[in-house]
Amino acid sequence: MGASLLTQSRADRTKRMEMQTAAEQRREERDHTEALLEAERARNRAEESIALRRACYITLNTAARQYLTAQVDFMHALRNETGVEAAPEQLEARRTTHRECYAEAQMIVPLPVLVLAGAASRRLNAGYGRLKQIAAVTPHSEEDLRAFEAGIDQSWALLSEMRQQMRRDLAVDTDPVAGTNQ
Repeated sequence: MGASLLTQSRADRTKRMEMQTAAEQRREERDHTEALLEAERARNRAEESIALRRACYITLNTAARQYLTAQVDFMHALRNETGVEAAPEQLEARRTTHRECYAEAQMIVPLPVLVLAGAASRRLNAGYGRLKQIAAVTPHSEEDLRAFEAGIDQSWALLSEMRQQMRRDLAVDTDPVAGTNQ
């Protein structure tokens, strides 16, 4: 009788150990599955973040370039005294678009890009203000127009720096490319 109790006790203990091992294995499999799901979620969040930043960068870069181009067009209109009526409307529309894109970027982009985008935005807005001052005085001073024109290269350079930082953030470029200011 002692032998059968001992056998039964060992069988029960073996059964408990098997159940504990099975439960531990299920727990490990569940933890592994949860870890895989979390890794997949993290990957998806990273991809969504990149897609969101890419879209923001495209619209901000486009808006900034169009804002600067509208300033150049307005400068030429003032210099040539042709199309002076339409140029300010175009410039104002580009400024509004740029302001909206920049506001969106302030909520999305990382600080290194935002610093350069802010510098470019301030430069573009300063150019806008200067053009408005030049346009308010008739006849338009050729000296003022030349001074404004000299600053255009600086504006293009800031836009280029901003674009390069965007490309680095998206891992498109790892090194800045020289001479890509337009």
